[in-house]
Amino acid sequence: MPGFIEEFYYGNIEPQEYSAELKAKLKKKQNELTQIEKELMGKLADADKGLFSEYVDKYLAFLTTSITDSFITGFRFGAKFTLDTFK
Repeated sequence: MPGFIEEFYYGNIEPQEYSAELKAKLKKKQNELTQIEKELMGKLADADKGLFSEYVDKYLAFLTTSITDSFITGFRFGAKFTLDTFK
């Protein structure tokens, strides 16, 4: 029987699995963001739309970096707990 790490390597474990309740909440928040973005884009002048799109892209890049760092920090924290368990 393969171990956890091997299962993870082969993609049999999905680290981003969400509960049905969380999926529904995330979908709702995504729909709210989409609606507000459409409304805002409809009110902006063409010149401002490009600037807003650039802002959104930069913000998403920032979030991706921040979330990645949080994942790595959490993973390391959990590994320290595990290591301490066997001391």
